[in-house]
Amino acid sequence: MDAKQVLETSLNSGLGILKMYLSDLDDAALLERPGPGCNNLAWQLGHLITSEAGLIESVSPGNGFKLPEGFAEAHAKDKCQVDDPAAFLTKQAYIDLYDGARETTKRVLRELPPERLEDPSPERLRKFVPTVAAMFGLLGAHPLLHAGQFAVVRRKLGKPVVL
Repeated sequence: MDAKQVLETSLNSGLGILKMYLSDLDDAALLERPGPGCNNLAWQLGHLITSEAGLIESVSPGNGFKLPEGFAEAHAKDKCQVDDPAAFLTKQAYIDLYDGARETTKRVLRELPPERLEDPSPERLRKFVPTVAAMFGLLGAHPLLHAGQFAVVRRKLGKPVVL
């Protein structure tokens, strides 16, 4: 297994686990907040998708996932306290967008020359992920950074433990 295959496995695992947490939630559950001051699940999904699209565009300009008009703005940090259901998408729409973004990420990874994995990551990330390879690793782990909040919402709603 080479580095790209390891990174793709990570990309598949992280999103797969998040989808398990989403599997039996309905659209209304996405508006739940794990606790006071926390972001609702819909906003978090939008954040994950927007982040991924932006990061891939930064390492492969012109090849990133194209977000729907207004999507990034609706899921910007200044919108994280919004509770209006009309401001968010359905669960299926988020899953479809995330799948599209993730397929784009995997395509860019596959097409990337192996030596580019050692290139510096985008400037704003270098303290945490110094290389392009590390950035792809972060994208694999990013859904897991939010999964704990999804688990808390599941508990609040009386859903069964997933993992």
